Amino acid sequence: MAHLSSVAQVDAHPALLPDAIIMKLLSAEFIKSSVSPEQFPADHLPEIAFVGRSNVGKSSLINSLLHRKKLAKVSKTPGKTRAVNFFTVRTSDPKLPLLSLVDLPGYGYAKVSKTMRAQWGPMIEQYLEQRQSLGAVILLIESRVWMPQDVMTIQWVQSLGCGLIIVLTKADKLRQSERKPTLTEVRVACGLPAEVPVLLYSAETHEGRDALWGEIRAQFNGLQKHESGTRELR
Repeated sequence: MAHLSSVAQVDAHPALLPDAIIMKLLSAEFIKSSVSPEQFPADHLPEIAFVGRSNVGKSSLINSLLHRKKLAKVSKTPGKTRAVNFFTVRTSDPKLPLLSLVDLPGYGYAKVSKTMRAQWGPMIEQYLEQRQSLGAVILLIESRVWMPQDVMTIQWVQSLGCGLIIVLTKADKLRQSERKPTLTEVRVACGLPAEVPVLLYSAETHEGRDALWGEIRAQFNGLQKHESGTRELR
C-alpha cells in the first residue's frame, strides 16, 4: 500500500458537517487500470468518479486532493489516459473510512482516434449507468474555457440519479474579479439547481481542496441515511 508520507488533515466545511469538522487522510493506493468493464474491481466500496474533458486537469486534481504528487499519472498529452483508473483511500472519518476514487478517460480531445473514442464511450457509459457503488460524480470543467459538450455531459449525469459536484479547475488563472461571475455563469448556463455545489479548484495552490472534501463527505453521509446505498440499474 502506498501510504501518505505524512498524515494529511482536511478541514471540512463547518456548514456541511458540524459534528465532524476534522478528517485525516491515512493512506492512498492505486488499485488497477481497467480497459473493459470486465476488468473493473468488485464494487464493494463507496465510489466517486471524476469526469471531464481530456485537458481539464483530472490527474493533477486527484493528486492535489490526496496530498500526493505522482499517485495519478499526469501526461502532457491530453487524451493519454485510456483506461478507468481505480484508487482506494482510507480516512479517519468513521462514516467514510474507505472509499474509491475513479478516474475516467477524458472526453472530447480531437487527436484521439474515432476508434479509440468509440471504445471509451460504451465503457464510460456502462460504468456510470450500472456501477452499483457509485455515489457521486465530480464533473470537472476548466474555469476559463467551458463548452456546450460540458453542459450536455452535466445533463446526462443528472439523469443518472447519482450525486453531482461541479468543480471549475485552474482557478489560479482567474482574476479575483472573475471568480464570482464565473461561478454564476456556469450555474445559469448549465441550469444547475441550488443543491448542486459548484466549486473553484486549483491543483497548483490547492485552493478548494478542503471545500471539495467537505462536499464529498456530505454526499456519502447523505447516502447513508437511505435504506440502500446503491442505485437501481437503468
